[in-house]
Amino acid sequence: MQVYKFGGASIATPERMTALLPIIQDAAQPLLVVVSALGKTTNALELVADAAIKNEVELAKSRISELEKQHIDYAAGLLKGDKLEQLKQELALIFTEMQWAVDGAGQFAFDYVYDQIVSLGELLSTNIFSHYLNQEGLNNTWMDARDIVRTNNTYRDAQVDEVYTQKQVSEKVLPVFQRSGIVVTQGFIGSTDENNSTTLGREGSDYSAALIGSMLGAEKVSIWKDVEGLLNADPRLFSDTQKIPEISFYEVIEMAYYGAQVIHPKTIKPLHNNGIPLYVKCFLDKSLPGTVIKPEVATENYPPIIVLKKDQVLLQVISKDYSFVTEDVLSEIYEIFARHKVKINIMQNAAISLVAGVDNREDKIGPLVEDLKQNYNVRRNERAELLTIRHYDEATLQKLTTGRKVLLEQKTRRTAQFVLK
Repeated sequence: MQVYKFGGASIATPERMTALLPIIQDAAQPLLVVVSALGKTTNALELVADAAIKNEVELAKSRISELEKQHIDYAAGLLKGDKLEQLKQELALIFTEMQWAVDGAGQFAFDYVYDQIVSLGELLSTNIFSHYLNQEGLNNTWMDARDIVRTNNTYRDAQVDEVYTQKQVSEKVLPVFQRSGIVVTQGFIGSTDENNSTTLGREGSDYSAALIGSMLGAEKVSIWKDVEGLLNADPRLFSDTQKIPEISFYEVIEMAYYGAQVIHPKTIKPLHNNGIPLYVKCFLDKSLPGTVIKPEVATENYPPIIVLKKDQVLLQVISKDYSFVTEDVLSEIYEIFARHKVKINIMQNAAISLVAGVDNREDKIGPLVEDLKQNYNVRRNERAELLTIRHYDEATLQKLTTGRKVLLEQKTRRTAQFVLK
């Protein structure tokens, strides 16, 4: 059993999807294929959700019409005749579901509306991919991940009910492999016990592949990207990046925690717990060895590993009565952050204050600050960046911080972090 996960970049155009055919043809079966939405579709669906929650119904429906045309045009570049007509009917059902979500948006909170709309991107792409594989002689079965992955109702960051989901995998997915060597399904999405769609957080398709793969007892999970393997920094942000041939689960989960986008933060746990290696491979050249992520790797083999999170807000929470920020006060502040579901990316406390760096999500930060202001004074520093360097050396530190204003700095033996302006 193998699991392949393809992201939006790998299917961004019909030509890209066509280029994946040899990868699927050469794969050992049984094979579970987890696919993201077509490139940029999630962003477009976010705009639909934004219009819907503002009751700009006609704008939302206009954006849906654009997406429907884009997907049909995409499919027409791959499929012919009756196969294309059959797919159009299936896509129409998904877009009808999207229209219903827009029509009913006004009575719900934004996160709920977001998930009912944005989750549909994966259903669209996987339907196209499944039909294309069938047309090319790679018989497969399409499955709706919402029938498999059960979650709670924390919309946009749903937590998986692993016991129920394992039961669904055993009862619904495994039997399919007895009659079909390939199953195509979606990453990123699930559903509540009331059949409301949920999402697992942006880039959650990696997590879906790892979770379902571990429940299937897969031999390995492979994530296919447009890079030659796992790099020590994002090549879009840094020059002279280096490929890392092998890396430990521990190191990757550290990278993910600090904000690296290459692997979803939740991806590693189910693989580590079940001893399943994770491969990062290049869909542009399947002959490249890629990177293998496994239990143990000698740390001296690592180059400096660099993670940059942009658009950060530095919050300073100050005691109004000059009380010390001791354990009981820290506990109270943490509880407020947890209540508003705001993750602290870096923190430092002094005698009467705590400084916390967080992602710039005003929909969460605004209510958080108002809550904090009941007992504390709060100052904000906008448009900051959080730079994390694992296995740092002085040359790398100097190169990346020279000429920048350092608002906060922390170092341990292996990790250096800077909040920069």
